[in-house]
This record gives sequence, C-alpha cells and structure tokens, in this order.
Amino acid sequence: MMSTPFLRSPPFPGIDTSLAAVSLLRDAGEVGAPVDDAVLDAIVAARVGGTFWGARPDALGQSQGGECDPWALVAQAQSIQAQADDELALIAGLLGVPVIGPDGAVIDPDQLRATLKALIAAARYRDCFTGQPVDAMQAVVQLADWRRHLDGNRGIVAASGMAFWKRDAIRHFLWDGIASPLFLSAERGLRRARRDKGALAVWPSRVPVTLPQDAADQGVALARVEDGFLRSRGLGAGLHPPGSVVVDRTGIYYNARAANDLETLLATYDFPPALVDRARRLRERVCATGVTKYGPEAGRMIDLPAGRRTVLAIGQVDDDLSVRLGGAGVDGNLDFLMRVRRAEPDAWIIYRPHPDVQAGHRKGHLPDAVVLTHADAIDTGAPLMELVQAIDELHVLSSLTGFEALMRGRSVTVHGMPFYAGWGLTRDLAQPSARRGRQLSVDQLVAAALILYPRYLDPVTRLPCGPEIMVDRMADGSTPPMTWLIALRALQGKFRRFMTLSAEFLHG
Repeated sequence: MMSTPFLRSPPFPGIDTSLAAVSLLRDAGEVGAPVDDAVLDAIVAARVGGTFWGARPDALGQSQGGECDPWALVAQAQSIQAQADDELALIAGLLGVPVIGPDGAVIDPDQLRATLKALIAAARYRDCFTGQPVDAMQAVVQLADWRRHLDGNRGIVAASGMAFWKRDAIRHFLWDGIASPLFLSAERGLRRARRDKGALAVWPSRVPVTLPQDAADQGVALARVEDGFLRSRGLGAGLHPPGSVVVDRTGIYYNARAANDLETLLATYDFPPALVDRARRLRERVCATGVTKYGPEAGRMIDLPAGRRTVLAIGQVDDDLSVRLGGAGVDGNLDFLMRVRRAEPDAWIIYRPHPDVQAGHRKGHLPDAVVLTHADAIDTGAPLMELVQAIDELHVLSSLTGFEALMRGRSVTVHGMPFYAGWGLTRDLAQPSARRGRQLSVDQLVAAALILYPRYLDPVTRLPCGPEIMVDRMADGSTPPMTWLIALRALQGKFRRFMTLSAEFLHG
C-alpha cells in the first residue's frame, strides 16, 4: 500500500505541510468509512489525486523534470503498464485507459476501482482552514478548488508592475504547482515571456500604456491582475495586501470596451443548480456579516428626510481605469453628480466620495460647495451598506457598490458599464454592449463574480481558499497586522488631504 494518501495537498511554498494537509494516513487497524462511486466520479471530474499539481508532459509524455501531473500523462497514453496499486494505474482505471499488470494481463477496471476506494478509506481527512474532520468528498472539493486555481496560473512565466509590498501575496496567488513567476520590469518581462513561450502577468495601471500593443506585436499573451471583489479589510492605496485578486487572460473586468473572462462567464456559462445554490448561501453570508470590499464597517448612520425620495450617488477616483474604461463617457465625479441630479430632479441626493479620495491618496476630490450645488448632503462616515439599504435608489458610475447593492436586493441605476450592468439586473443609462443582454439572476452574477472569477488567499494560513473562508475571516477580523508601510501611507494621505482642504480655504 502507499506511504502517502492518494488525495493529498500540493506542496505550497512557505506553508508547513501539516497545516496544508487535507489528509493523514490512518493508524494500523483503524477502519475508515466506505467510499462510494460518487467520490470517484468527483475525483475524475476534478482530476485530483496523486501529484495533480505537477508539470504537464509534452506530446511525447516527457516533463521538464520534477513531479509530473499523472492525469495529463495518463490521458496521452494508449495503455499503462503498472501494478494495481500504482497511482498511474489507479488514474488510468478511472479514465478508462487499459492497465497491463506485471504478468502481461489487463487488470480488471473494477479491481482498480476497489483498490482506489480502499486507499481513499485508509486516510483521514481534515479541513485545513479549521482543522476539523471532514469526509473524503469534502477533501475532493477542496482539492478541486486548488486544481482550478493552479491551472489558471499555468504558463505565466513573469510578472510586471507588481508593487513591492504586494509581491509576497502575488507569489502565492500565481504559484502554479511548480514555481511562481519572476518579478521583472515590463521590458524584461516581455523578453522572458517571449523566450519561454509563456504569458506575462501585469498590473495594468503600473505598466506602460504601450505594453498591450507591444505584447501583441511580439506574440506574448498577457494575464491582467487586479484586486478582487472581496479584497481585504484595508484600502489598496493604504498598502494593505490584497486578500483576493483576479487573473484575466483575455481582458479585465472593468474595461467595457473589450471582452474579458468575467464577461464571457456571464454571457456563456451554464450555471449548474449546485453552484447557484452555493452562490445564494455565499451572498446571504456576505449580507449577514456586513462584509464589503473593504471589510466590516463602523460609523454613525446619517439622518434621512421623511417623505422624500432618497438617492445615494457614489463618487469614484477620477483617473481610475474603471472610470476611464467603464465610465461610458462620463467625465469624472462632477459630471456624474450633475447627471444624477438630471435623472432625479426632485430627490434628496446624498453624495459619497470614494474612500481613497477622501483619504487623500487619489484624484477626484470635489469641494463641498460644488457638491452641494447638485446634491443635498455629503456623507463620509455612515456604514455604507446600511446606508444603501436605507435609501430608495443607488446611482453609480462603475463602482463595485452597485454590485454589493444588488446582492442586498436594492435598486441600482448605472451611468457607466460595469461588469454587473447589461444582464437585466440594473437600470442602465449607458448604451448597452452587444456582448451582453443575457438575463441573469443575482445568484448567477454572484457565482461568476465571487466564486469562478477571483482567487482568494486566506490571511491566517496563507493558503488559497474559497470565498466563504475569506468572508468568515473578514467578518471576524482575521487579517494581516499593521505594518510600518501601512502606517506611513496613512500619514501621507492625511497630509495630502490637509493640503487640499487648506487650498480650498485659502481660495474661498
């Protein structure tokens, strides 16, 4: 019998194997629960078991050294010659590839399945995030999530534009089972990707604007990396490392001018009922915990007038790529606010500036006097989701707040073209995209945006995790500690904001 469980965890770099382990061999004489065919079917569907994280062999079955992905190897074979308890034989039995034993006879597939069931039952399984016991099926589900995460990183050989304080997290996010990409300048990254016939991961706002065209000219594929929608408790501008990122191979979610992986998911994916039900439970958990992109909120709720239609207008960062590429021609916060007033002439409008702008880190500040020409109130401190649930209508340009409001059943008017517009869930004032128009439910939207599209990194174990773990960690405050860089960035933002307000005062 094997000395290691068939269902086992990848060797995540920098993570103790005992922490990452989803399985442990049982003690001698300890009997496990019987394993049914559903577990084997799930293993086949997910292609997990053995060293599934290993290098994929080429067309001749050769790998570039190190561990090999046995699923990819067996899939290329016409037959396998091995003993009945060899991992390659067991995987071949699941895939319908004939297995020839040492005696030259073909081993009965039923014998291989029975052997594998016994091997699976010979291990105990654990939730690596809580340490609690789980069954074999739950272990398969966890390994399937890891397989999807690692497969999404295959072929990324270099990374450019990654801020130095994000790099430790990015190494974990982009590890492909063998290695993490090298951090290089854009020019060197392109050369490395071209040489290795791989992809270059980039943070779009931190690489030259000419890079996409340069990559296209040189035949180099790009993987665009950005913060995910359940990020962490802190602002990126405050140097809080992301707890979630997206890695998009065709575009990026906030660029409405071109296709991207999230839009393709929303337009074409056949959402199975089990996934939609998982998304519903996740959405309910997000709403119950009060988690938003920036984590649990505090602050005093503002007073709203009785008997008036109330509208909340969400400001953004004027030069943010999501505004430039998904704003549908709206020219910054002032133009947006004027459009909100034209659309809601009789409403009591509250303007909410973006937190990065309010903190003094980014562009888009509007003087109070200018805001109050078009709005009735300015709010900077109320719990955002409590405020969203209290008003009659939310107006956004491309803000993620619109998505969070949809999760809470609120009415949303959209002036730009964010990823959640165009699916029949919002009132869309911009010209619709021809790539959209499919009618979706909120839970299908959540399934794509929070489960299928992003990657998450557990702030406690540093292991890739699902959104449910991230929501629980954010809700209980389990996030990385304050660093001197974060403290310095906060002071820098306060100084910039002081200078901005002083200039307003001096100029009347």
